[in-house]
Amino acid sequence: MTFPSTPAPRRAGLRLALCASVSAVAGFAIGAAAPASATTDGFPSKPIRIVVGFAPGGGADIVARQLGAQLSKQMGQSVVVENRPGATGTIAATNVAQSAADGYSIMLASQSTMVIAPSMYGKLPFDPLKDFLPVTQVVSMPLVMVVNPSVPASTVKEVGELVRAGKLASYASSGPGGPQHIAGELFNTMSGIKLTHVPYKGESAALTDVMAGNVPVMFANVPVAAPFIKSGKLKAIAVSSLARAPGLPQVPTVAEAGLKDFEVLTWYGLFVPASTPRPVAARISDEVGQALKEPGLRTKFAEQGLTILGTNPEQFGKFMTSEVPKWATVVKSANIRPE
Repeated sequence: MTFPSTPAPRRAGLRLALCASVSAVAGFAIGAAAPASATTDGFPSKPIRIVVGFAPGGGADIVARQLGAQLSKQMGQSVVVENRPGATGTIAATNVAQSAADGYSIMLASQSTMVIAPSMYGKLPFDPLKDFLPVTQVVSMPLVMVVNPSVPASTVKEVGELVRAGKLASYASSGPGGPQHIAGELFNTMSGIKLTHVPYKGESAALTDVMAGNVPVMFANVPVAAPFIKSGKLKAIAVSSLARAPGLPQVPTVAEAGLKDFEVLTWYGLFVPASTPRPVAARISDEVGQALKEPGLRTKFAEQGLTILGTNPEQFGKFMTSEVPKWATVVKSANIRPE
């Protein structure tokens, strides 16, 4: 993830790679997990659940279900996706934090839950830096700015002009503190405009209202929005990565369109309760790594515009250690609050 080491002016070329992760931060991490004598003998001996902090149909849900299906084939056990949406994913995080630390409860969620939420909420029923063990960073993806087809704009500049003319007033997101919200506020800041944030309970619900014309604009995860763009139900304006998205090569980047260094990326990671035995966490990470090499899954992810990452627990933990303070600065500067 890229982000300046010191806070930048609100209208400066702020560069954000917004990462969706669930998160335990690493210095706490692997070493504090469990007795060194623990092994993975007999694991898994019963169904595994992947808890997703967002509603069905969103980016996290899509990744969890496709990855879960492949893991089930490899490990010879059912892998069930359990959606527990609400409160920026903190409902799901609380559930997993309080679950048995045996490898059978895994969470896949966005940075909004464990990196953004701690700065948004005064108090959480879990400590994101102590209660979770990072397993692997799975995939990353850009967002795409989409509008209802009736909106008379095809470029970032034209969207800004409509806002200034009072013809566009709001943008949708999957909820407060999520990557869509961050991208919208960054767009406001760098464009010098004001679109009002309209949060929904999930990305699918937000996109439904954009397609219905109830809210005109949204930043959405590419895998979720791409089918609607191709069917003509949504119009793509620009993608949030610095390079064009392979799944939408005809769509320019926001940076190309004039907002230099605009970059907001979503990524998803897997986490288990902090006291999960290290060998079990390593086994899960290895299984995910193997799954991400499977041609069928790689093809699906590529078609959806996902970049495969597959880091190990140590790499992911070190990465997360630096993320919390950076995003605390973003939340404060953008005045992002629960809604």
